[in-house]
Amino acid sequence: MTADALDHPKVNRWIVAIAVMSSAVMEVLDTSVVNVSLPHIAGSLSATIDQATWVLTSYLVANAIILPITGWLAASFGRKRLLMTVVSGFTLSSVLCGLAPNLPALVFFRVMQGTTGGGLQPLSQAVLLEEFPPEERGKAMAFWGVGIVVMPILGPIVGGWLTDTYSWRWVFYINLPIGLLSLILIRLFIWDPPYLRRTLTHVDFWGLGMLAVGIGALQIMLDKGQQDDWFASHLIVALAIVAAVVLTVFVIHELRTKQPIVHLRLLSYRTYAAGVGLITVLGVVLYGSLVVLPLFLQTLMGYTAETAGMLTSPRGIGTMICMPIAGILLSKRWDARILITAGLLTSSTALLAFSHLTLDAGVWHLVRLGIWQGIGMAFIFVPLTTATMDPIPREEMGFAASIYSLTRNIGGSVGIAFATTLIARRSQLHQNRLASEITPYGQNTHAALSGAQSLFMQHGANAVTAAQQALAELYGVVRQQAAYMSYLDVFHLFAFAFLAIVPIVWIMRKPRAGNKVAAVE
Repeated sequence: MTADALDHPKVNRWIVAIAVMSSAVMEVLDTSVVNVSLPHIAGSLSATIDQATWVLTSYLVANAIILPITGWLAASFGRKRLLMTVVSGFTLSSVLCGLAPNLPALVFFRVMQGTTGGGLQPLSQAVLLEEFPPEERGKAMAFWGVGIVVMPILGPIVGGWLTDTYSWRWVFYINLPIGLLSLILIRLFIWDPPYLRRTLTHVDFWGLGMLAVGIGALQIMLDKGQQDDWFASHLIVALAIVAAVVLTVFVIHELRTKQPIVHLRLLSYRTYAAGVGLITVLGVVLYGSLVVLPLFLQTLMGYTAETAGMLTSPRGIGTMICMPIAGILLSKRWDARILITAGLLTSSTALLAFSHLTLDAGVWHLVRLGIWQGIGMAFIFVPLTTATMDPIPREEMGFAASIYSLTRNIGGSVGIAFATTLIARRSQLHQNRLASEITPYGQNTHAALSGAQSLFMQHGANAVTAAQQALAELYGVVRQQAAYMSYLDVFHLFAFAFLAIVPIVWIMRKPRAGNKVAAVE
């Protein structure tokens, strides 16, 4: 037992919550704020857009590798010490990213940033779950969830404004004041619990190596799959094989070793295992839809990137309003499973409405649907986190939070890869089907071509050129309608995914109000 754990002064729980949230928000914001700056980064550093995407990929890979071992690192080195180390490293690497003179240097500093930032989410979550008693965890998770869910939505807006107003380098510099504030708060108000021994007795080097290789291969495969045409690429095939084999061996190894770095045996808690599965699907739909809607608004409805970002943000408004309500209901002993089910049904109806959008939909219609989906997400996220962690012993909370955060992030990567791939493939399918129904002998086709040809001839084109322009115009309409139908398909599948997982909610046990820890279920 450490001296800190024995002698630390009594601190208001909400000050502790603010201390850990300041670091978590910084990291979550950084995962999405860079996206809109990629064209500026590529131009400034004399790189192509494809080369610049490694700025994103390198961060995600390093982040994913660190996430599952955060609990082990905290148990080995101490949570407060680890928090201060990763916040310092994240802040320093952010400044170095802003100072990077070329793309290789920027990618290297992004790896540093992802490595240090990977532990911020699970560490902050574990601290809050331990600091607050079970009957108040709903409020704590509501406070924490506002940052974790809302920041990915606000990130593109903040990133776009900083890039347009100042420079892409300010996307990284903005972390400096937040990081310094976080360090001060952690130093003053965070203390290690008595059961955290802070002893490094054994290092599972085999587990560490397999985890790094397996998660790294999986993350790169998901990030680059659509760009390289998936399994038509030898690289993607190799990455898939490496990820499957290495992660399978890793799981077997971790279940057999006496001191694993990832406590997979926690999945023997039925409620926790169900919650991990649910948060994975939530990651798929949340992050997938965050990519799909802005693309839909820009490519098909003609909005600018900034306006599309603004029209995506109402989800955050609905979430911010309703997360505190969800926390209060949980503190009033409402069954978390009922709230999760209500949230899934609400979000599903919003996604179904998105799957029926027309290209002339008004701004306020988009805003209403966004708020409605955000309300549903609020009633999923807070009760799900609270219920999932309920049976976990306090000394295992850090390990549980690490796995929980990892599966949410992997779900997000799968959702983005799935959405972009499905849009591309379904667009080709719809285009072929629509084109097969258009013949020069059809009455509607003939009328459309004749009308377009006459219009072009009125603007000075000769008959041959006007005919070619009319065909190109018709082909453009076909491509637009095919893309439109593919986006609707994605929204429809996401809505169905939320409906399909409702039964899994009721596999979970009802959270208890007391401090007793359940036996393995």
